[in-house]
Amino acid sequence: MTDTLRPADTGAAPAPDGTARPQTLKRSIGVVGGTLLTLSCVTPASTLFVVVPDLFGSLGTATALTIALGSLLCVAVAFCYAELGTLVPSAGGEYAMVSTLAGRLAGWLVFVLSLLVVMIVPPVIALGTADYLAPVVHLDASWTGAGVMLLATLAGLLDLRANAWITGVFLVLEVVAAAVVALLGFTHGHRGLGSLVSMRVAGTDGHPDTVTALLVVSGLAIALFVTQGFSTAVYLSEELEDPRRSVARTVLATLAISTVVILVPVVAITLGASDLQQLTGGDIGGMVTAWSDSAVGTFVSLCVALAIVNAGIVMVIQNSRVLFASARDKAWPQPVNDVFAKLGRFGSPWVSTLAVGVPGALLCFVNLDTLYGVTGVSVTGMYLLVALAALLGRRGDHRHAHAWRMPLWPVVPALLIAVLAYVLVQQEAAHLLWTGGITAAATLYWVLYLRPRRDTRWLVTLPEDARS
Repeated sequence: MTDTLRPADTGAAPAPDGTARPQTLKRSIGVVGGTLLTLSCVTPASTLFVVVPDLFGSLGTATALTIALGSLLCVAVAFCYAELGTLVPSAGGEYAMVSTLAGRLAGWLVFVLSLLVVMIVPPVIALGTADYLAPVVHLDASWTGAGVMLLATLAGLLDLRANAWITGVFLVLEVVAAAVVALLGFTHGHRGLGSLVSMRVAGTDGHPDTVTALLVVSGLAIALFVTQGFSTAVYLSEELEDPRRSVARTVLATLAISTVVILVPVVAITLGASDLQQLTGGDIGGMVTAWSDSAVGTFVSLCVALAIVNAGIVMVIQNSRVLFASARDKAWPQPVNDVFAKLGRFGSPWVSTLAVGVPGALLCFVNLDTLYGVTGVSVTGMYLLVALAALLGRRGDHRHAHAWRMPLWPVVPALLIAVLAYVLVQQEAAHLLWTGGITAAATLYWVLYLRPRRDTRWLVTLPEDARS
């Protein structure tokens, strides 16, 4: 194994032989619980109702094709996550995998990109809550979003098994809402299946415009984000029972289910929209009401509001695990590490949970619309580095380690790197500059603080039962 793997040293009580016990999370959930939590992070309904409308606005009838292509790319990404997640089952997720297999600097940059994604996405999603509560009560979007983030933070302090059941109930409701939308769209079709590849969008003058192939490629960054939550399984790998088997099953099952739950309603909406203007407008709630009545529209809207709360809970859980793991792995000055690595009575990292949840509530008062592009760039860059780690993952001791192995290695990660690099360079310059600036600042922190202290800082920890 590489020099980044080591027992945790976070001030835990010493073992009988005098050595420090690793401060690790409790293994308490199986594949079903992990899949429920991971699916809830994908949050199909809130993605469908909050993120997809923006794609309809820019891609029109090409939205379903773009999401399908993104999902196909995600199959290769999921193979990388499944293999690396069984090799390195740590709450650090991507950064633990990449640090171990591709070096500490690469792992640090992945950590920064993943932290950027998980800090921005929850408040962006939460800001949509008020819109879907509007049929019942009119609320301020920022205050409602902040309330959702605080509620999610409180839920994140509970035992992970309890959260699996809470999010599972919410997940059923959001899948029902997506199914209702799909049924209504298919039964009110205004165009044939050929429209899915017609590449048409309503122009500013109301006349149809052609969606170019380059625009579809550019939209792939957001399409990757649509099903991005399947990666949550690797963050939970330290709490999954028998991670050598359950991580891969959770990753692949989540991607398959989430793709169906999101893509089928998108196809139905594309076929059921009365015209290009309505489709490009992206008012899915309005379409549902037009296809049925106000009662059904209200039901779907309330299910989406619950889905957003559900997403907030799981995202706070995920984010807190990342921050906890970074502190346990000595990413910060020691006083900060000591605070963020504390575990509460339910076994959850309570300080880290508060540290990601409360700022998320505050971000609901900031205009985050332009950060969608930054999130897409960050997700693409993160996947690229994970694919690089997968390409390097069968060297040395890792070649013979007991783990799930992807088919068609090394072709899959090599092709994935090429495709993701091309998608990345097609993004808007402003989004690349914002993400590049943050990455440059993170690199400076690495050069000035982490690298000179490489013997005592940024040392990736694996649970004791995963180092065999």
